[in-house]
Amino acid sequence: MEPDSGKPGPGGWDGEAFGALYRRYERPLLRFLFRATGRAELAADLAAETFAQALASIETFDPSRGRLDQWLFGIARNVLGTSYRQGRVESAARERLGLPPLILDDHAGEVIARLAQDGPATLALEDLPDPQRQAIDAHIVQGRAYAEIAGELECSEALIRQRVSRGLRTLRARLAGQP
Repeated sequence: MEPDSGKPGPGGWDGEAFGALYRRYERPLLRFLFRATGRAELAADLAAETFAQALASIETFDPSRGRLDQWLFGIARNVLGTSYRQGRVESAARERLGLPPLILDDHAGEVIARLAQDGPATLALEDLPDPQRQAIDAHIVQGRAYAEIAGELECSEALIRQRVSRGLRTLRARLAGQP
């Protein structure tokens, strides 16, 4: 399942599909929650509860009512609002799923705080479709060869070049203020 498609893969949601959802939205969700709270540990707790609630209710997601990211961030806004009203972070979904309490060390807190400081290029990169973002990350950020990436993804080198090219073109346009 492509995490941005908003549609479960064949047979519905599975651990791999939810894992892709988590990997795609963990950073943007932490950034959103850190900006809302100003506290890394609180943002991490709220993100954990958001993903737990999403996991517990993933079968109720209806793509005809909105995109997957809208659904997930709607859950996050509800978790944040409940936290403000109750004066604490709700953990009912995590407890129902049997997830352990979240323990955040100093390094993890610093990483979350840095997420909120990412510049426009990082934010624009995260908004790209997954195939383009992954190709740019592999080739530009990690410095890997097109052939290596293509072999890993079992596709043509030309397709990887196309994804990088299109993604960079989109990034340039977004950073220049064009739609």
